[in-house]
Amino acid sequence: MQPTRRTAIVATTTTALSALVATNPARAEGSSAATGTHWVNTWTAMPQLTEPANLPPAPFTGTASVLADTTLRQTLRVTTGGRRLRLRFSNAYGNTPLPLTAVTLALPQGGKAGASAIVPGSGRPVTFAGRRSATVPVGAQLVSDPVDLDLRPASVVTVTTYLATGQPSLALTSHPGSRTTSYLRAGDHAEAQDLLPGATPVDHWYLLSDVEVLAPRATTAVAILGDSLTDGRGSTTNANDRWPDQLYDRLRAHPATASVAILNQAAGGNRVLNDGLGPNVLARLDRDVLSRSGVTRLIVFEGVNDIGTADATPAAQHQVTEDLLAAYGQIVVRAHAQGIRVFGATLLPFGGNTYDDSAGERESSRRAVNSWIRGAGCFDAVLDFDRAVRDPADPRRLLPDLQVGDWLHLNPAGYGVLAATVPAGLLR
Repeated sequence: MQPTRRTAIVATTTTALSALVATNPARAEGSSAATGTHWVNTWTAMPQLTEPANLPPAPFTGTASVLADTTLRQTLRVTTGGRRLRLRFSNAYGNTPLPLTAVTLALPQGGKAGASAIVPGSGRPVTFAGRRSATVPVGAQLVSDPVDLDLRPASVVTVTTYLATGQPSLALTSHPGSRTTSYLRAGDHAEAQDLLPGATPVDHWYLLSDVEVLAPRATTAVAILGDSLTDGRGSTTNANDRWPDQLYDRLRAHPATASVAILNQAAGGNRVLNDGLGPNVLARLDRDVLSRSGVTRLIVFEGVNDIGTADATPAAQHQVTEDLLAAYGQIVVRAHAQGIRVFGATLLPFGGNTYDDSAGERESSRRAVNSWIRGAGCFDAVLDFDRAVRDPADPRRLLPDLQVGDWLHLNPAGYGVLAATVPAGLLR
């Protein structure tokens, strides 16, 4: 549908921010073919139904609504850059429409993730079909109008959203494991330079699921399906040192891979076969990978939670192993049908963690799965994360100095080892 009017908002260029222009989305799409560009996802956060413990704190969550008369400020580090961007808001798990009153895009003070302040004068309105306000239907996404922005690789952007009425239910879509500080403040402060003092910090992302950039045709994206090891459990808040972040930092240092975006589609507790924290991988593959713009490669690094939550009996572990191998095959078939190459990562050891059972049934399953990943030829390439971080003296365990103390999750140094294990040539 064509918007009823076209709006251009032109700002004076400053050293902090190039001019931003809100444009007609249809015209922007039409111009991309002529200019040799296309839309590519540069940042993603897997949408999840917010658990009660991760809902915004009082007074931002009421008895029957959430985020009413609330300003939400969030910072996001993109991967590849571009000349124009657009935002996607998700109401995937909402059971009521989600009204957005005003959205503002800006640069954070100091260019840092987790900043409560924006660069003075950098804030620009985000529109939807030319309008400041919009409603995200139940279960749907909403894509903003494009905004002109000279967005450099690895830039941090600030998105501030004001919700006058909030969502009239407690079914809120979010990504709890942000490892990034956001801010909540009562009232309309969408244009405020700083939300502090007076704002409440929360280490979660709400409502946002994607940032896309209009980039040259050669720009592509790599999606990563994973669990808490990819979502960044054990990484540093506001430091962006998860292994996908560190992988992108490697790629952008070399001209041959500088135009490759990295999309983190992981969530803590996620599983391949059964729903956990978020839908299972087979259920979310279309949404999180196949429909994401610009994706040409996929890394699958998931399965440890399936093994670890299955009963530690020979029968249960045999079944989960067989089911995982079949699921990996399905992922590859479905991705190949869309022209996407798939790389399989071996599962890390968990000796010493609560997943470890005295009879070694789960360890046997992990080894069987890894042997299949390495030798079956199902994947287009194999990333042997297991060999990279296991203790040679005790292969059932992680190297002690690479883990956080629970013998399952890595620290930033450990995540750096995973990132270094990925051959850059695979992602060109």
